[in-house]
Amino acid sequence: MDRMIKLSINKDFKALGWRFSLAVFLCALYCIGGCGGTNGYTDESMFPDNISGVYVEMFENETFWRGIEYDVTDAIGKRIEVDTPYKIISSRNQADSVISGQLVGIGQSLLSIERQTGLALEKEVELTANVSWKDLESGEFLIENESVSAAASYSELQNQSFKYASRLAANNLAIKIVELMEKQW
Repeated sequence: MDRMIKLSINKDFKALGWRFSLAVFLCALYCIGGCGGTNGYTDESMFPDNISGVYVEMFENETFWRGIEYDVTDAIGKRIEVDTPYKIISSRNQADSVISGQLVGIGQSLLSIERQTGLALEKEVELTANVSWKDLESGEFLIENESVSAAASYSELQNQSFKYASRLAANNLAIKIVELMEKQW
């Protein structure tokens, strides 16, 4: 009787061992397949490797608001230096790539008003730009005439001005433009 129990237990362990081995093998195969290649995690840069320097052209301003193009151009240059592996190059002839663009829209809207007086409590500035990024060595556009918008709010009751909000919106626009510079997944 003891011998039959031992044989039965051995068969159960052998069957369990085979199933366990198969499960471990399938899990390993799944992990290797899921994490390999371009579909999984990687330690590669999020930005194209063939670019090392960027020349930022002064953005054109096609709106009636003057001076904001300087803030946008300055914010893009600073954001590229901080968030990318690229260096800002002051001479177009020495750069690997060029970012250029046009401010095509600057809007201002009311977000809230005070009920009794009708005065604006909070306003918003929205900037819209068309952006291009060209690789000068290959002549290929990395970003071609992409429309990007960003906004920022302000309150004159807190001594904030349109200029203050437009600079914040320019910085937000620069963040979105740098996000466009990342490689597509």
